[in-house]
Amino acid sequence: MRKERILLILGIWVAILPYLGFPIFWKNLLFSTSGIVLVYYSYVLYREYKAKEKKVKTFDSFSENVHFAKNEESENI
Repeated sequence: MRKERILLILGIWVAILPYLGFPIFWKNLLFSTSGIVLVYYSYVLYREYKAKEKKVKTFDSFSENVHFAKNEESENI
């Protein structure tokens, strides 16, 4: 949850930055730095989301039935 909070704070920072009265050089530097950090954290969250998406649990409910059917056939022979 910490990365989401950083994104929220960074978004608020970018929203109020134009109104803080910094000289144009510092404003441009702060916008660029904030943008790079914002892109980095967004990418990290995207990778974590994709990693969790790949870990979807699958259940092999049919494999038990197949093995059960094979055992019945071997007992009848």
